[in-house]
Amino acid sequence: MGYYRSKPSENIAKRETWKWAATVVLSALIGAGATLAVTPLVAEHNGGVNTTGGSATTTTPVAQSVNVNVNSDITKVVKQVEPDVVAVVNYTTTSDFFNQQSQTQESDIGSGVYFYKNGNNAYIVTNNHVVEGGTKVDIVLQSNKRVQATVVGTDPYTDLAVLKVPVSNFQSVQPIQFANSDNIQVGEPAIAIGTPMGLDFADTVTSGIVSGSQRTMPVEEPTSEQTLDYQSVIQTDAAINPGNSGGPLLNASGQMIGINSSKIVEQDFEGMGFAIPSNEVRQITSEIIQTGHAVHPSIGIEGYDMSEIPEGYANVPVNYGVYVSSVTSANAKNAGLKAGDVIIAINGTEVQGIADLRTALFKLQPGQTVKVTVYRGDTKKTLDVKVGQQQSINDTGNSSDSSSGQGGGVPNSYGSGSGSGDDGQDPLDPFSGFGD
Repeated sequence: MGYYRSKPSENIAKRETWKWAATVVLSALIGAGATLAVTPLVAEHNGGVNTTGGSATTTTPVAQSVNVNVNSDITKVVKQVEPDVVAVVNYTTTSDFFNQQSQTQESDIGSGVYFYKNGNNAYIVTNNHVVEGGTKVDIVLQSNKRVQATVVGTDPYTDLAVLKVPVSNFQSVQPIQFANSDNIQVGEPAIAIGTPMGLDFADTVTSGIVSGSQRTMPVEEPTSEQTLDYQSVIQTDAAINPGNSGGPLLNASGQMIGINSSKIVEQDFEGMGFAIPSNEVRQITSEIIQTGHAVHPSIGIEGYDMSEIPEGYANVPVNYGVYVSSVTSANAKNAGLKAGDVIIAINGTEVQGIADLRTALFKLQPGQTVKVTVYRGDTKKTLDVKVGQQQSINDTGNSSDSSSGQGGGVPNSYGSGSGSGDDGQDPLDPFSGFGD
């Protein structure tokens, strides 16, 4: 945008010249006055002026060093947590057509954090999109030591993955503590540690605040970019860059409030990064450690946010909720759910859309019965639906609780078992007594 000014006439120009000159003089006088006013104070500070006789003498000031205390909350957090943070290097195998040979090369670098130990194993959480498609995964410790990691399991629908390495690599290092992400407050400090732009910038620290405690963002399949789910995430203005994925977002006490996972990269947007809340990380990683995959409940429908439905199409007296496009499970059909119903509440908690429905279901376990309140035309009904379990994303078999989730629906294919549990062990719950 340009700013334009019309050219002044000669007389106006002369008057403006005198005004300019007067301004300069006035400024000079003000400046001199300010100097005169300050000089006695300076002289007095320097030991005074000898006016009793002879030439004036002054005492030369002695420069003094100032000790600055840099032990702020951020520096304390970094010293405490940095040994837990690792770089995660994903390798893929490529084939040389002419030499008929295969070679392994780095394909992606992200971050991860050491959060649990059991027996001889140390467990690291990172993002699924950091390790997906890899033939080998290494972690790089703060000492620059590289260690090959085993992928215990991944969950594309929450974009989380768990790795393990021998616990001997974390001698004298305690696993990071989890905060209760339900208790975070907008405006509280947020600190991110990770590996943006490769290993040359490992252990980069950025800070900001929690900008939003519950935003809804899509979770996409990295290769196809298909939206798999909608997730409630923490928003922060702490700089989150490529390579920060999988690293921790911390509070001022050094507890992890989330796992950094994404940011908005549209032109004219900055300072909008997002992290998976620690309570969700806690639950999903615990399930992955015990079974190799995450367990996600399902009521067996395909649905859309009411905001995506043309006005008047659903013919209900509300403009919120989840429009049921089809019923895919026997449990839901037996309970009386029908295509065209609009779900407005789960167990009495209002459902504004897909994200709310997912959040409500996330708190349940397969086998429980849930009260689903729907509008069918102008009639409000409450149905008792038995909760099923979503099939694994790699399970090609049929599931009575399946739903495709396309078009903003409620997907059911959560998790993938790319590894088993802890070598046949039955691990304890790694998160009992996590921070409040």
